[in-house]
Amino acid sequence: MPEASIRQGPGRMLITVYGIFALAATSRSAVQLVTRFDRAPVAYLLSAFAAVVYVIATVTLAREARRVAFAACAVELAGVVSVGLVSLVVPEAFPDATVWSSFGIGYGFIPLVLPVLGLWWLKRTA
Repeated sequence: MPEASIRQGPGRMLITVYGIFALAATSRSAVQLVTRFDRAPVAYLLSAFAAVVYVIATVTLAREARRVAFAACAVELAGVVSVGLVSLVVPEAFPDATVWSSFGIGYGFIPLVLPVLGLWWLKRTA
């Protein structure tokens, strides 16, 4: 049985949202790193890492590179859960928010839901 296309149906919306997050996270981290890196270097480097993950997820979902897309979504989920937890338990470690702080509260928890949807969609279309 052939695999269904990731890019059809809800997959298009998923790729679009990942693309928006890739652009937003990249822009945010670039500004933070250039203008105030000394204020919260860990938070800003984590935002840059999140941006890279979103770019990889966007490109690999769009190109239907399933293994890499799965890995990107899994890394994203692990990142948002771990950074979210640490940002709540040790808030002084994050003097400024990242995309993943408090489980993505600054982005309406979309960073927490997005990788779950990505992993589900990859499984569903396999």
